[in-house]
Amino acid sequence: MISTQLIIFCINPRCNSPINPMGDSVCASCQTPLVHRYLWATGSLSAQISPGTKVADRYEVIKQQIWLDTQPGLPPDVPEELPKEVIPYLQLYQEQLHLPQAYGFASNLQEDTTDILLLENAPIDKTGNIYPTIVETWQEATAVRQVYWLWQILQLWTPLAELGFSRSLLVADNLRVEGWCVRLLELYQTPDNEKLSLQNLGECWQFWVVSAKASVAKGLQNIVQQMCETETELETINIQLNNLLLAAAAELPLVLKAAGSTDIGPMMAQNEDACYPNSLSDLDEPLLRCLSIVCDGIGGHEGGEVASQLAVQSVKLQIRALLTEVTEQTVLFPPELLQEQLEASLRVVNNLICARNDEQKRQGRERMATTIVMALQVPQRVQTSTGWQSNNTHELYLANVGDSRAYWITRNSCQLLTVDDDVATREVRLAKSLYRKALFRPDASALTQALGTRDSESLRLKVQRFILEEDGILLLCSDGLSDRNWVEQSWQDYAIPVLTGQLTVEDAVCNWINLANEKNGHDNTSVVLTYCRVSPEYLVPVTPALPEEIIEAEIQEEELEELEELEEPTSFTESSQILLDLDLDLALPEDPPLSPEIPPTLITKPKRGKRLVMLGGVLALLVGGTSLGLFAWWQINPQGFQQMCRQLPQKMQSVCPTET
Repeated sequence: MISTQLIIFCINPRCNSPINPMGDSVCASCQTPLVHRYLWATGSLSAQISPGTKVADRYEVIKQQIWLDTQPGLPPDVPEELPKEVIPYLQLYQEQLHLPQAYGFASNLQEDTTDILLLENAPIDKTGNIYPTIVETWQEATAVRQVYWLWQILQLWTPLAELGFSRSLLVADNLRVEGWCVRLLELYQTPDNEKLSLQNLGECWQFWVVSAKASVAKGLQNIVQQMCETETELETINIQLNNLLLAAAAELPLVLKAAGSTDIGPMMAQNEDACYPNSLSDLDEPLLRCLSIVCDGIGGHEGGEVASQLAVQSVKLQIRALLTEVTEQTVLFPPELLQEQLEASLRVVNNLICARNDEQKRQGRERMATTIVMALQVPQRVQTSTGWQSNNTHELYLANVGDSRAYWITRNSCQLLTVDDDVATREVRLAKSLYRKALFRPDASALTQALGTRDSESLRLKVQRFILEEDGILLLCSDGLSDRNWVEQSWQDYAIPVLTGQLTVEDAVCNWINLANEKNGHDNTSVVLTYCRVSPEYLVPVTPALPEEIIEAEIQEEELEELEELEEPTSFTESSQILLDLDLDLALPEDPPLSPEIPPTLITKPKRGKRLVMLGGVLALLVGGTSLGLFAWWQINPQGFQQMCRQLPQKMQSVCPTET
């Protein structure tokens, strides 16, 4: 039917007057923020429905194939048996930064019983306008962004090709861009009788590289020519495109300013969160501009607080070792190697906490664990396209386990970069349910992964790599802030003043925590902000990144101090101190695929209503190096590690592994 009045319903189920005019930001009755959820309606049938039509007495057709759900608080219609067309969206859920997700189904019109698949997280802005195509924005894009777009497309090639949807990357109108980020409107299946290859992708790119910016045009043209004329391996193309991307990014300046803090909140008895940097203690750390961490402990008093602190301290120690190795290299570390190193670091942390649990004979809900979200800006050296040596390739690596989150915020958008490890996500990833339906499960927010519950064979890790090529804020936070989508609803008020120079990063951290305590006061809250500036004009007066020789010197001076801090942490109870004083055996076991067949066991976070789902597996302590992240350093640089060990006091040298 044709709609005569555009309305939207409040999502608060207890609201007495939920109907509001579309476009209002909050409900006039209860002041709950109104959700304007724009959807992409797939298929040729949806393209025939005229704007102004209301479908299923719920969906307002705003523009061709762009629908607004006027009742976003209700679950969408989903058939009991999921149609095969929706399965690929579920299997690719981890790629939601670039791909839309299945939302639900709607009947076309009364005279047609065909269901239309609706997609959320489509490239549609907050006003219902679709984002532009690469073709439309190519000429105005910077050289770095042009290469970055093609690099993202190449990263999507393998996961889409494996499921038979690589054609999605060859349809120009399907490739949309939200600033730096390539986003697809929908998935297009490759016909069974059509075999697509990198040559097809190269032929599509020919249109773009002809008009690429001068500094990258020759490099892009050489890469595309190889793709079109020969059976070049994907790995070879990846290496060449990555080198070109890093050389182009290194032309830009980069200034980082980080600040963080953790707060107990108005209702909790103790703070199980930990973060780095922390405004209380980390003001002069050499890692301050490179590393940020947020951990949310699980296990209650003398458990969660210990696990989160151990995770932060262990990661810091290992990252120091990794950055030392990076500064000593004269060639670029490939992204795959850096991602593997960060994965190994998380496995070390996991086994550290896991060993502590076993030594204390903690079982079931008594086992301590922690979520983690961490970001590392790796300052590699590279020769730029104009021939001068730069000391930073602008690479940012991001890893998370659990439901602590990372967001990238600019003046125009707020993008969630991480995917929560919870039951709702698991149901989608295993193609058992659509996400919105899974959210109505009573255990939807229960965690499926955390560090420390079992040995690292159970972890399913993904480390993402980004390029810092625009001004923005990287926000890491625990669920004390992100619960109920307060970041998505409030980012403009809290982030833009930083980006416009009206507010310091430190004050912004305090403001975010105050918001969390006001709106989500049931939990602890940790917030770490990193302000990334690449604009050459109006640079914020902050200390530049430390030269590599200073980093190395400070690492050597602080290594012993760091180890002793781990043995004698401050601000813990006496019994928590005893937990932290134990010796620990670590190892880096291999990581087999997560089995969906093993039934879960629930563990709760005390007083928070959050549960940890144990997806099975037997905890096994593997013998290796001790003292947190030192085993990882030993693997990377055994000679340098042994030299460092000889500088330790005699009583501590026994913790060092020996060469075989």
